[in-house]
Amino acid sequence: MASAPILVLVAPQDIVNIASAVRIAKNFGIERMRLVQPEIFDAYRIEGIAHNTADLVEKIEFFDTLADALADVTFAAVLTGRERAAKRRVLRPRAAAAEIVTRAAEGTVALVAGREDSGLTNDELDRCQLLVTISTSPSHPSLNLAQAVAVMCHEVWVALGGDAIPLKPPRKEAPPATGEQLEAIFADWERALHAIDFFKTRQTDSVMRSLREIVFRSELDGREASLFRAMGIEVTRYMERTGRARPRDGSE
Repeated sequence: MASAPILVLVAPQDIVNIASAVRIAKNFGIERMRLVQPEIFDAYRIEGIAHNTADLVEKIEFFDTLADALADVTFAAVLTGRERAAKRRVLRPRAAAAEIVTRAAEGTVALVAGREDSGLTNDELDRCQLLVTISTSPSHPSLNLAQAVAVMCHEVWVALGGDAIPLKPPRKEAPPATGEQLEAIFADWERALHAIDFFKTRQTDSVMRSLREIVFRSELDGREASLFRAMGIEVTRYMERTGRARPRDGSE
């Protein structure tokens, strides 16, 4: 089973970006982070920005160079927006994530991101086997460090099977509405529409047939049917309480 890559940030300059990357790592199952000569590091402030991440923050490793940070890594993919004159493998995040997962089954893999203002040097880029470039609008191509990390970490999470986790079910399950419940809805709403004189210029049968189709398409569950019926009942009761309900025969 492949594991998540190590997230490596090279010379991050903004503590908010470090904290954001920590939060993103937690969001997407990354359990190891390495920082190469961060300009600032304050665990207390990071945890204050990225809540409930103390376990990851306390395990962050620090290195003097990217070469040191990648010494035990068998495959490194680096986020970059720079065009390269030399022929290098460059992939978009989704394809890169698939390769990262494949490589992670064979050894230790790293996902590398560079400085906020200048990215990575050519020497640092040369230490990574794969370049990853996120497609953006040509009119505004630059991504914030944390944004780029989020895009890539999400793609890796999906490649690892993250989307297979089932969505959280509703807090209260309810079976589909029964025919009896639906007929009660139609009867009560027909009375409510008569009470507000809705059928004054409309054919009752035509309107109620359309209402049936709307309700059938919505596939109400039992709780929703009860609520919708209660609305119709309350319309009628309100009109009766205020003396404004129209009689069913149309007389005043």
